[in-house]
Amino acid sequence: MSENRRIAEEIIEAVGGRENILSAAHCATRLRIMVQDKEKINQEKIENVDKVKGAFFNSGQFQVILGTGTVNRIYEEVEKLGIETSTKADQSKEAAKSGNAFQRAIRAFGDVFVPIIPALVATGLFMGVRGLVMQEQILAWFGLTPASIPENFILFTQILTDTAFIFLPALVAWSTFRVFGGNPTIGLILGLMLVSPSLPNAWGVAGGEVEPLKFFGFIPVVGYQGSVIPAFIAGIVGAKLEKWIRKRVPEALDLIVTPFLTLLIMIALALFAIGPVFHTVENLILDATVAVLEWPFGLAGIVIGALNQIIVITGVHHVFNLLEIQLLENFGNNPYNAIVTCATAAQGGAALAVGLKTKSKKLKALALPSSLSAFLGITEPAIFGVNLRYGKPFIMGIIGGGVGGFFASIFGLKATGMAITVIPGTLLYLNGQILLYILVNVIAIAVAFILTWMFGYSDKMQEGK
Repeated sequence: MSENRRIAEEIIEAVGGRENILSAAHCATRLRIMVQDKEKINQEKIENVDKVKGAFFNSGQFQVILGTGTVNRIYEEVEKLGIETSTKADQSKEAAKSGNAFQRAIRAFGDVFVPIIPALVATGLFMGVRGLVMQEQILAWFGLTPASIPENFILFTQILTDTAFIFLPALVAWSTFRVFGGNPTIGLILGLMLVSPSLPNAWGVAGGEVEPLKFFGFIPVVGYQGSVIPAFIAGIVGAKLEKWIRKRVPEALDLIVTPFLTLLIMIALALFAIGPVFHTVENLILDATVAVLEWPFGLAGIVIGALNQIIVITGVHHVFNLLEIQLLENFGNNPYNAIVTCATAAQGGAALAVGLKTKSKKLKALALPSSLSAFLGITEPAIFGVNLRYGKPFIMGIIGGGVGGFFASIFGLKATGMAITVIPGTLLYLNGQILLYILVNVIAIAVAFILTWMFGYSDKMQEGK
């Protein structure tokens, strides 16, 4: 019997046997199991299975952390053992029925924004690379100055860095329709209508160069370039309206009538009601975020850096995607990323201390790769597999995150993008901030490592674990 087959069998047994498993799926790092009765799960047993870096019950699923690559091989063995499999999307729909209204809302919010993030990550990297190559010191190596850069090259970089934000409402409306059961193409068209060149450009209006249109003499109408919340709300209402219309239209007319009425009603609602109201809400949220980030004496860095990974445990951290998108759209930078990267790095530092200090080969084999995963921006293996299991390392990681966040705030670090941190995040600070970025990460890691080594872990803690 292969090792992976044995591990798959041990996992199945630890979650209550085949009869307790409804279906299995996987994502990049976790095996996700839907169970009939979570009381039958033997948490201690599953955490002692080889290659398992942690396990927890969340969003209606029992999630077993195995790591990139490993999870694919274990999933294949689970599938061969006759366990019913499903896609992650199908499981998410089933899991969405569980939990309270707030939990379901947070899951839906994450489902909308997570698919958009790769495009924004790429945009942030483009901004970082442009910031690097446009530095006078870098250009001087090639005998150039900023004035000698061709306009066509500048235009090319603007295409790379501006497109995702110009058409952001289209991406948001498309994804929202998809999540809430509407036709994503209709959502895409609705979002594109919100940034139609026939409307006054939002940035032009904000700069005072363009006047908004006035409908009925008092409703200001502008384009919604870069807006998020108006497109998100319009997407929810539009998807539900489309389904309502479809149920009442004869099948023979559905292809013509449903999209016609959906788009006609929704663009009117979006421009005259949803847009003006929720754009105001969006600005209030942005103002509140900026006010917090501008707290004096590095207080924002301390608070956010310390609390970030606690929020990650609760699963509601996707809400902050909205804040990061708004910061990037309105200011072209993201100080929030600089703080949370310290929180991520610190959890890696705590796990690294455990891995180097322990004499247990199994814990060492778990903690060291988990710390590397955290340094690459993924903290779940370190948090659930090591730090939370022993308690104190997680607390030391929180302290390290707060200290690192303090310095990130004091230094005024601002990323050119979002969603990547620690080592990959260096690409977001190539515009002259790279040394300070490395410094704050080293501080966060060092504080968490030293505190964990001195006060946070000893092998005596393994008793009963």
